[in-house]
Amino acid sequence: MFSPTKVMLDSLYGDVAGRMSPKRFAHTAAVADMVARLSELYCPKKKDMLTAAALLHDLTKEWDKATHEAFILSHGESITETERLAPKTHHARTAVLLIPEQYPDFSDEELLSCVRYHTTGRADMTLEEKLVYLADYIDDTRTFPDCVTLRAAFWDADPQNMTHENRLAHLNNVMILSFDMTVRSLVEEGAPVHPDTVNARNDLLVKKAIR
Repeated sequence: MFSPTKVMLDSLYGDVAGRMSPKRFAHTAAVADMVARLSELYCPKKKDMLTAAALLHDLTKEWDKATHEAFILSHGESITETERLAPKTHHARTAVLLIPEQYPDFSDEELLSCVRYHTTGRADMTLEEKLVYLADYIDDTRTFPDCVTLRAAFWDADPQNMTHENRLAHLNNVMILSFDMTVRSLVEEGAPVHPDTVNARNDLLVKKAIR
């Protein structure tokens, strides 16, 4: 199990801070704080790995669309037409490609998967992927109405005092709500819904129905 040391995390924190605008890093640091809180509820032993994933999740967020697409193509990957119309999802792919090159000490498969799916989700998400995804949605800097609603939906239910089984079910229900909000927003914008997001939502709904 990959578990970065405090020295590694402190160094990463400082390095990432120097690569981003103050606003982007404020969000990044808040996601790291939120995922640490969530990990204490769900998987304390993964706290340091998840904190590192959070610090790296928006590594390339401030690149422009052309830079993202060129970087993806230069690494031998393709871009579908749906993906071209959803450029806000590109940074998850480019970050995963950049991390092994510039942060090889953090090139852990589980960490990279958390970064890769923190925006779209996917079918059969791992617990760790869900926590980074949710932390990104509900960190305390988020003031967008859907983020405020989702943050309240998670914490107001008092997950700290749930059984582990109920806490997992609660997480899945909040994840479904997040995907509902994302799909609704994209439909209202007339934008395509990434297939991974559709698959993530459907997968959780099916599992809930047969549980």
